[in-house]
Amino acid sequence: MSENLAPFHQILEDLVKHARKLGADAADASAYVTQSISCAQRLGKLETLERTEAQNLGLRVFIGKKQAIVSTNDVAPDQLDLLVDRAISMARHVPEDHYCGLADPAQIFQGILPDLQTNDPEKPDHQALIAWATQAEEAALAINGVTNSEGAEASWWQGALTRVASNGFTGHQRGSRHSISAAVIAGEGQAMESEYAYHVAVFAEDLKDPTTIGHLAGTRAVARLDAKKGRTVSVPVVFDPRVASHFAGHLAGAINGHAIASGTSFLKEALGQKIMSDGIYLIDDPHRQRGLASHPFDAEGLPTARRHLVEDGILTSWVLDLASARKLGMESTGHASGGMAAAPSPSTTNLYFAPGAVSPQSLIADIDQGFYVTALMGQGVNQTTGDYSRGASGFWIEKGQKTTPVNEMTIAGNLKDMFLDMTLADDLEFNGTTNAPTIRIGTMMVAGTPD
Repeated sequence: MSENLAPFHQILEDLVKHARKLGADAADASAYVTQSISCAQRLGKLETLERTEAQNLGLRVFIGKKQAIVSTNDVAPDQLDLLVDRAISMARHVPEDHYCGLADPAQIFQGILPDLQTNDPEKPDHQALIAWATQAEEAALAINGVTNSEGAEASWWQGALTRVASNGFTGHQRGSRHSISAAVIAGEGQAMESEYAYHVAVFAEDLKDPTTIGHLAGTRAVARLDAKKGRTVSVPVVFDPRVASHFAGHLAGAINGHAIASGTSFLKEALGQKIMSDGIYLIDDPHRQRGLASHPFDAEGLPTARRHLVEDGILTSWVLDLASARKLGMESTGHASGGMAAAPSPSTTNLYFAPGAVSPQSLIADIDQGFYVTALMGQGVNQTTGDYSRGASGFWIEKGQKTTPVNEMTIAGNLKDMFLDMTLADDLEFNGTTNAPTIRIGTMMVAGTPD
């Protein structure tokens, strides 16, 4: 990747000027340049080693209340001229959208970019990635009871984004990611169980040790051996952090501006109301240092800000871009995302539940019979009604301890009731863009074998 993004900035400025010259009332353009290296191996043999480089340009034009979006990976001057011509032609023939349009100049990000440490300047070579994958797989296979490997992977990615708009906005940002994962099988024949572990971070120095990742994958797989189908009963259900994060995602989807504007959310009337237990905070923080989704401005050039979407159990905000905000008669919350080959849409950044005040063990200590969930299957979440039903596996809880592994279970409830019945542990870790500590729901229906 070129360290100098000036050529792309000039190309974008020229695209916007050309679009205005051909009749566009307004326009914005984006360039996204990426490169990556990844490797995958199984049983000590390298299976894939890939290096990719890509560039993509997007142009959005407005003629009155009509908009069109086009994109290309060809930056040859004649192709860019055709791109602008196509965008203008499309915009003249599409239906009107009364809510589209760029931000007012007074709304756009201005000033000095904060140092969010989104980019690691050090680039690992392919030998380093192979070594990470090797160490992770070897550590997993060393666990007694692990019988096979589904593979280990390591990757590095770096990207640079430039945006230019006719309202005066110009923005640049770089980002990087490093990741390690391992997946293995324990047991033999019909009694085999598979499990995995992974970690992803902006800076290589923040990655967990590959042997730690491998050891975790192996111990998880062995712990799943001799799993049985549990009972059908109404009990407390506790969600491991790697699945508890789904609840943050479900809530974010329910307060997404497009869902609210279209009336398709079970929380459409809940702004300012209590929707979760006391002491629960759902935070979206685009300014988190070394956050995987950190950025100072959104896809429409508006400044971003740390927000408590839920504060002490009370829903305080929708997640809005300009279009959804206009539909609702509100102001954008700076959550516009995307915009390269499609119009921007609302999306969260570094989303997480703030940790609670009790340990995970304390969270289950008083449960006589319950279910500790480590994996979820299916997509049985109705964002319009809040009805929740998903396949699950994990461990049965007896007298405050995780005991027998269980699988082929179904858990059911309604998110409105579940949110109000939540208790959070204190074990929050960041591993992705949406995170949560261990979460306990007071009572859910768990379906397995009839009691």
